[in-house]
Amino acid sequence: MSTDVRPATLRDAQLICDLLNEIDLAEIGRAETDLPYVTTGLEHPDADLPHNSWLAFEDDRLVAYGLLWDDSKGERIDIDHYVLPGRDETAVLLFNLMEARATRVAAANGADRAVVHMQLNTRPTLDTALIEARGWQTVRRYHVLTKPVSPAGDPPPDAPPGVTVRDCAAPEDRRRLHELRQRAMAHHFDFQPQTYEKWAEDPGVASLDWSLCWIASVDGTDAGILLGRNDREAMGWVSTLAVLEEARGKGLGGHLLRRAFAAFAGRGRDSVGLGVDTRNASGALGLYERHGMGLHFAVDTWEVTIPVPAV
Repeated sequence: MSTDVRPATLRDAQLICDLLNEIDLAEIGRAETDLPYVTTGLEHPDADLPHNSWLAFEDDRLVAYGLLWDDSKGERIDIDHYVLPGRDETAVLLFNLMEARATRVAAANGADRAVVHMQLNTRPTLDTALIEARGWQTVRRYHVLTKPVSPAGDPPPDAPPGVTVRDCAAPEDRRRLHELRQRAMAHHFDFQPQTYEKWAEDPGVASLDWSLCWIASVDGTDAGILLGRNDREAMGWVSTLAVLEEARGKGLGGHLLRRAFAAFAGRGRDSVGLGVDTRNASGALGLYERHGMGLHFAVDTWEVTIPVPAV
């Protein structure tokens, strides 16, 4: 059976969403990919779809999808690779194309190597022996955690002494939230620093509900943030919860988390989810588990280093 490959366009968003949900069903047992998630990636200002996206078809059926992006503007390159089970040749074909493109992007950035990262479910549709043979290895594990919520079981919490929380409806608070996020996340694995302008133009940021994005202060000093999203069909989602290092251990993270549970329950949600690095030095995994969150599925970050060919 022949395989045809072409770049993605915005018109392919629903087709890609359907493929990702078919993969969801195989990997986690239910479809959880929403169309806005797909379009956010395709509409990113730096997406460069003609060069950095790939759709693989078998007799007009989409069987694989790849996307590459370059947030670091250096050696670090990120890719997404999705393929239906049993398509080893197609999977390898896309890896050949994507790895070659990653080295060209890294070279254009002035780097002498491409350090490529990709996330895969720990029980992926892809045969991981294919990428291990190419030099890929796992470097991190993330857990997607969820918790059932309800208005009765998750009332708005009382704030700890000296703690106040405000939303980010005001533009100046959005800038402040970004500044705090940069500081609190600076030493987290895979975090890529961005200017406010670059961050704000991301479609995923532009579509945030700012009433679900909060800044927490302790005795008048801003110290923590939470970014919530209510645009996922499957559940309410906490995309970022971070506390400055000097303010940890005062109950701020737990208060923001419980506040999110209450806010999502008040909006009719019956579950809340988030992703966490299992080796996060701040102890985030333990915090979430202590507040009733449990494992939904796990994801590994895979890495390969590819030298840029000498010119």
